[in-house]
Amino acid sequence: MSPAASPTRSPAPQAPARAHAAAEALKHNVRTVVAVPDAVLEPLLVALMAGGHALVEGIPGTGKTLLSRVIARSLDCTFKRIQFTNDLMPSDIVGSSVWRANEGRFEFVPGPLFANVILADEVNRTSSRTMSCLLEAMEEGSVSVDGQSLSLGSPFAILATRNPIEFHGTFPIPEAALDRFLVRVELGYPQPEQERALYRGQATEVALATLEPVLSLAELTDLIRSVRDVRVAEPVTDFAYRTVDATRRHDSILLGVSPRAAITWVHAARALALLGQRDYVLPDDLKRLAGPVLGHRVFLKEGGDARSLIEEIVAATPVEL
Repeated sequence: MSPAASPTRSPAPQAPARAHAAAEALKHNVRTVVAVPDAVLEPLLVALMAGGHALVEGIPGTGKTLLSRVIARSLDCTFKRIQFTNDLMPSDIVGSSVWRANEGRFEFVPGPLFANVILADEVNRTSSRTMSCLLEAMEEGSVSVDGQSLSLGSPFAILATRNPIEFHGTFPIPEAALDRFLVRVELGYPQPEQERALYRGQATEVALATLEPVLSLAELTDLIRSVRDVRVAEPVTDFAYRTVDATRRHDSILLGVSPRAAITWVHAARALALLGQRDYVLPDDLKRLAGPVLGHRVFLKEGGDARSLIEEIVAATPVEL
């Protein structure tokens, strides 16, 4: 769960300007390699700034993995990629103890989870045991090894990709797992001109190899701290409550927005406000993030994606000042 904001502190005066500059630099860096709309890129940056995790969905071949790699390369921090398969074991991602005969002892060899940014590729292809291990890491920022709890990197962010569940060899992601992702975005087909440019042989891998980081680990850590101190006024929290309450009473919704999901929504709005050079949240921040943050946390009686219905409910909820 996202940490609660301090009720007394405000972000340093320069924090909103730094956050905006960092976001613009990240957007520019990403778009030198892959064309991605703001509707996809902005929520991903919000997740990073809010200290959360992100799920990127889309059919194979639309650039989910490439986008995640570009974002990771734009950050000057440790990065690991995990290709999830149905035979992947928890020890494959956490690590394991290795016997050192010459020293007469076991030594723990960390797995790929011990990094700041993790690309969890095709996360819906793994077993429930490995998924449970990943959930612990995402929720606690630590993993259990031989009865001990080991802390992971700080910051620690999972950028996961998922193919549609109807494709061969994939499994549904449990509701508890979906709730660990701060945002979910869908990457569709590129715009016609962008796709034609790919046909002409623009080498994305070459561009990725020469990409330089634009945000250091210390800068990202500082921004995450600043997000926690963005102010949320009572009319904004009232708007958030009336919106989530409407989801709980809607005839088409089986499971509405939980208190934890609502807190996550407000915390994400803090990050968006900071990226917009503000130290306070507006109702519009909540509206822009309703689909990416709440869409995968609401379940319809007849199944399907709840994102459109969530956005309709948000639009129909008045803002009372």
